[in-house]
Amino acid sequence: MPGYFQTAAAGGAAVALDEVEISILRSLAVQLLELIGPGEPAGGAAPADPLAELFAEGPTRPPQDPALARLFPDAYEEEADSSDFRRYTEIDLRARKRDDALAVVRSLDALTPGGDGGAVLTLDTAQARQWLGTLNDLRLTMGTRLEVSDDEGSELYRLPDSDPRKPLVMAYLWLGALQESLVETLMP
Repeated sequence: MPGYFQTAAAGGAAVALDEVEISILRSLAVQLLELIGPGEPAGGAAPADPLAELFAEGPTRPPQDPALARLFPDAYEEEADSSDFRRYTEIDLRARKRDDALAVVRSLDALTPGGDGGAVLTLDTAQARQWLGTLNDLRLTMGTRLEVSDDEGSELYRLPDSDPRKPLVMAYLWLGALQESLVETLMP
C-alpha cells in the first residue's frame, strides 16, 4: 500500500503515508485554503441574516491571480453570461473547495503515526471524494504556477536538480499519482 491508495476493508480508500508525506500534504492543503480565501460577497462583509446569505451575490469578474482563475474559470464565452454565472455560483464553489481542503487537513491531523513515523489514512467514500477535489485543486494550482502544458515533451519533466522549480514539479507529479490511484480505487 505505500504511496498509493487502495481499497479499504470497509470500503472507501486507504493509503500509507510517512511523516514527510503527511507534512507535505497538510502544508499544501493549508496553502490552498489560504489561496482560496474567505470568498467575500460582492457587498463586502458577510450578511448577519442567514436568509440574506442564501441570496448573497458573489464576484462578477474572474480573479486576477492565474491560479485562482484556473480554480474559478469563466463558464461562458460571453462576458455578461459568465459574470452572471460567477455572481451566483462562486461563493458556493469557494465554500465547497474550502470544506474539501479543510477535510483533508483534519483527516491528516487525526492520524496517529506509528513507531516508524508513518500512518495509514483510511477514508470513507465521502471523504475520498473530498480528497479527490482537493488533490485536483492542488494540481490545477501547481500546474498553473509551473505553466504546465499538454506538451508531452515538457521541459519541466527534465529539470536539473539545481532548478528551484524541481521540488514543486516532484510534488505535482506525486499528487498526480495519488489522485490517479484514488480514482482507480473508487471505480466500481
